Amino acid sequence: MEVGFIGLGLMGRPMALNLLKAGHQVHVWSRRRESMQPLLEAGAGDCASAAEVARRAPVTISMVADAPDVEQVTLGPDGVAAGAKPGHIHIDMSTIAPAAAQKIAAALAERGVVALDAPVSGGEVGAIAGSLTIMVGGDAAAFDTARPLFEAMGKSVTLIGGAGAGQVAKACNQIITGVGVAAVAEALNFASKSGVDAGKVREALLGGFAYSRILENHGQRMLDRNFKPGFKAWMHQKDLRIVMEEAHRLGLALPSAAATAQMFNAMAGSGLGEEDSIAMLKLLERMSGGVGA
Repeated sequence: MEVGFIGLGLMGRPMALNLLKAGHQVHVWSRRRESMQPLLEAGAGDCASAAEVARRAPVTISMVADAPDVEQVTLGPDGVAAGAKPGHIHIDMSTIAPAAAQKIAAALAERGVVALDAPVSGGEVGAIAGSLTIMVGGDAAAFDTARPLFEAMGKSVTLIGGAGAGQVAKACNQIITGVGVAAVAEALNFASKSGVDAGKVREALLGGFAYSRILENHGQRMLDRNFKPGFKAWMHQKDLRIVMEEAHRLGLALPSAAATAQMFNAMAGSGLGEEDSIAMLKLLERMSGGVGA
């Protein structure tokens, strides 16, 4: 299938590479020219704008930071809508607010473009391995057309519902993973401060109801003090901001998510925003009078 990819950062670059590896013909554009180079060397088509990407391919994908970026690359003067033909499918795989996804989808529909919101979970590791979890909102027929592309990038692909539904699922994912990271960091810090081997505690907990993939994967990385970013703390901060803004709009109480959002705010404010979200452990150590380095 011929497809365009817009946004080649930490996640977008390996996702686009997996599309190439699966045999799809990929055209790329990114605001940073240097981020395109690995794709061009792998055989991707070189485009000068998002509009050119849309002119070359009947399906486009964007993977950018936040809603204003999505609006710019889809609805801006040189955006997807400016180059797309009627019936074009645009898939946004960024994480943005559900209401923003619905607004962008409606604006694209007015220009003859069918939109899917398809945020992902799995971080850089999942993007590289092609094992992402992909949560999709939008038209069922467009989803069926795009399924081979999703399957080249992820192992779990689910159509959740209409426009914005994928973003609702991603917000739920970020509540659970954010609170989970905070809980594991608190538990391991508690074990260490109690003079007990935190590694042995984790080993014991993996055999009981406290088991989770976060305890298994991120817990080990915390013990190894491997804070190399696969999903940066400022990104989780942004995602939980979306969650809390939506909760405010809907009049919902999300006490655990709110407390965790404050912890990520503190991480960003204390210089840990560029580290992995599991550097939450460092913050807790500092708050407890520990090293936190």
